[in-house]
Amino acid sequence: MSPAVKYTLGRIGLFVVVALALWPVDANIFLKLMLAVAFSAALAFFLLRGWRDEMAQQLAGAAERRRTEKQRLRSALAGEDDSAGPATPDGASDPR
Repeated sequence: MSPAVKYTLGRIGLFVVVALALWPVDANIFLKLMLAVAFSAALAFFLLRGWRDEMAQQLAGAAERRRTEKQRLRSALAGEDDSAGPATPDGASDPR
């Protein structure tokens, strides 16, 4: 399971647990839900730190791969990439 999915399910699970814990409290339902959001966010900050760090590493790796691929494509379009082969002025590959 990907770290992003684990973290998201953990956040949702914490929200549900806190909301159920607040259910017997005599208050407006919207107040209970707002409190559940606030408390679950605070708990997630401490309890889900490992999963949040894993997700951040995964996102950083994906961003680095996109950045590398973007630079490789820019080099190829600029004619700086030797693996692209010679190109004609109209942008098509040279049939030689």
